Amino acid sequence: MFGSLGATEILIIVFALLLLFGGKKLPELAKGIGKGIKELKSSMKDVHDDISIEKELKQ
Repeated sequence: MFGSLGATEILIIVFALLLLFGGKKLPELAKGIGKGIKELKSSMKDVHDDISIEKELKQ
């Protein structure tokens, strides 16, 4: 899921995020990132569907 990141690297990133944003802001930040990823996936699916329709119309 995280590619080549190991447990130590993930812990360091989480610790740095805690220092930067604080404990109260992290859930809000994670929620925003989750919504952004969901919207990106939806947009990518729409573009893929549009391209598929264009290819079918050309044939």
